[in-house]
Amino acid sequence: MEIVAFLHALLVEPFVAMWQNPEFLLEVAIGGLLTGVMYSLVALGFVLIYKASGVFNFAQGTMVLFAALTFVGLLERGFPVWASFLLTALAMIAMAFVIERLVLRPLVNQDPIILFMATIGLTYFLEGFGQIVWGGDVHPLDIGIPKSPLIIGGVLINEFDLVAAAVCGVLVTVLAVFFQRTAIGRALRAVADDHQAALSVGIPLKNIWVIVWAVAGIVGLVAGILWGSNLGVQFSISLVALKALPVLILGGFTSVPGAIVGGLIIGVGEKVAEVFWTPATGGAIEDWFAYALALVFLLIRPQGLFGERIIERV
Repeated sequence: MEIVAFLHALLVEPFVAMWQNPEFLLEVAIGGLLTGVMYSLVALGFVLIYKASGVFNFAQGTMVLFAALTFVGLLERGFPVWASFLLTALAMIAMAFVIERLVLRPLVNQDPIILFMATIGLTYFLEGFGQIVWGGDVHPLDIGIPKSPLIIGGVLINEFDLVAAAVCGVLVTVLAVFFQRTAIGRALRAVADDHQAALSVGIPLKNIWVIVWAVAGIVGLVAGILWGSNLGVQFSISLVALKALPVLILGGFTSVPGAIVGGLIIGVGEKVAEVFWTPATGGAIEDWFAYALALVFLLIRPQGLFGERIIERV
């Protein structure tokens, strides 16, 4: 009987609650969509570098953290918001030059696992360097975005989430156009396919890598400001990047639209599951739902919704 009651609570009661509270379900789903857009923004940094180098950048989460620490550190020292943003963006561009010269250039045409290990080392370096420069305390961040609730069409929406989603949406659109419509975007895709072939047709590999790491750094800056405004700038922000992994698995590691769709699916799924399945599971679904869903996708469609199936011929 206990098993029957558990299955009833797991498979029947949540759907009954959704059916009986459609407005509340819509409110939860919209909140999940807005959170999912912010997940997509973090995932975009991974996609940008993977498309240009074919390697998973383990340091992306730490880049988000370092950018947020630099931004809030400059604010605390009296710089205005616009100057702090500009100086931090310049710092991320300078970091791209340093990473290309000291880390990437010596490893051209090495196995992807070697580049991946290099990004792990970069992660710990940036964490330590950020702590030395800006300290390890939690820094509150307020950039003037209101956090009061709004009622739109009878649905309660957090104003901060709405603004953050709009910013992310604009940035995602710009990056999608950049990859699909510009010569540099096409060059990035060529470099990802084959480093040596790209060099042979005159594509400057070092310039491409600097550009893509700089863009990923600026994306990380925007993500860091938004997440820092929401959670406070602290070292746990780098853990937000872990939530981008299921997003990438769902959408595909090389797809900008995939990062968007994957983020929306994860955002809505975890919010709905947390609210409606908590009575049956005891809570904390939001912590593991994304990874469980990613595991299902790996078993069914490992290349993701928008990824290309890899066929190796021997």
